[in-house]
Amino acid sequence: MIVRCLYASRPADALKGTFLDNILNQSRTNNPALGITGLLCVSDDLFIQVLEGGRDEVCELFNAIVRDSRHTHVRLLDYAEIDERMFGNWTMGHVSIAKLNPGMLLKYFKRPTLDPFETSGKATLALLSDLVATGSIVRRGD
Repeated sequence: MIVRCLYASRPADALKGTFLDNILNQSRTNNPALGITGLLCVSDDLFIQVLEGGRDEVCELFNAIVRDSRHTHVRLLDYAEIDERMFGNWTMGHVSIAKLNPGMLLKYFKRPTLDPFETSGKATLALLSDLVATGSIVRRGD
């Protein structure tokens, strides 16, 4: 059985230097052995991440993220058993929130600002699906 977990959090400290690169490299190194795929969206003050994989592996990783001192205000936005992966091509794809088209944001949110804490997890997931469909993923992690 595979599941999808969507969460949002705030960085505990300002994102500087290699901070984001370290998170992405860690994900891209560890996720293949766990069978986890996903997508990470980042801005100066926000993380949105989708994790897909086996239930035990995804739950353990999410629990580790909740305990990770680099994250604060971790909020589960959506969790579901799924028939197929939406983000199966990425060990951890990456999208810069600063580069999102305001028109795309208005499709799902009341303002052209990405605020997953103020909308449904389904709307946030639909936006991420659109990002995959439009080729907005910055890097594919193989």
